[in-house]
Amino acid sequence: MAERGTDTTTPAPAGQQAPAVLQTVDRALLVLLTFTEQRPEWGVSELARHHGWDKAVVQRLLTTLSARGFLLCDDNSRRYRPGPALSRLARVSEHSGVLSSISRPILARLLRETGESIVLNVPHGGSYRCEAAVDGTGPVRYTAIIGAVMPGHAGASGHTIFAYHPEREIRQMFGATGLTRFNDRTITDLDALLTCYAQVRADGYCISHGEYDEAVTAVSAPVFQGDGVPASLTVIGPSHRVERAADTLVTLVRAGAAEITAALGG
Repeated sequence: MAERGTDTTTPAPAGQQAPAVLQTVDRALLVLLTFTEQRPEWGVSELARHHGWDKAVVQRLLTTLSARGFLLCDDNSRRYRPGPALSRLARVSEHSGVLSSISRPILARLLRETGESIVLNVPHGGSYRCEAAVDGTGPVRYTAIIGAVMPGHAGASGHTIFAYHPEREIRQMFGATGLTRFNDRTITDLDALLTCYAQVRADGYCISHGEYDEAVTAVSAPVFQGDGVPASLTVIGPSHRVERAADTLVTLVRAGAAEITAALGG
């Protein structure tokens, strides 16, 4: 009977206590999470096969979500796309400080472990913006300004964000006006930037050596949410200290980024 849409609760595994989950609501949320940047459209039959559910159940879920504006249905193709209600929730989330709240204890712990400045950056058009930061403890340290906007093509923080964008978007953002040179280490060639991004995806992190400020080195890892990268987590400080501890910092920053990813449901 549950397959025909009756609300049931999903029990916890044997030996565990957990809040009961309302199956219909859980399925509706799973449907929404199926829509990604790589797959922004779904049909009823595709979703049914993907989740292993009855088509009639999927149709009712899609109809309900569309009625509330969470999805839109194309009248001709009968395919569904994210709707305006999701965009409204995304704006609320962005302005509510959820990301910085989740990240704050992780930034504080990384500061204790490394002694260097820790920065959480988010995409801002073709740039990135400092969302949260804690300053290092030494007399010589990098100071991040919350809200500051930095060029997207210069430094590890931007590389770990934009490495996961589609190439066509990268070419639109960075290819039209050219890449500003800040010093001899700045990547100013678009093909070289794309090569850098491929390496970031292969490694899962990025280390930059003075691409924007010649005196600093940064170690950064991407924070994932679904198929996107809403932020990068970066350890940044004087080059002589960060380069010496690079292997340890890579391990720590990747673990921190993974914690934020898990907290975001990524």
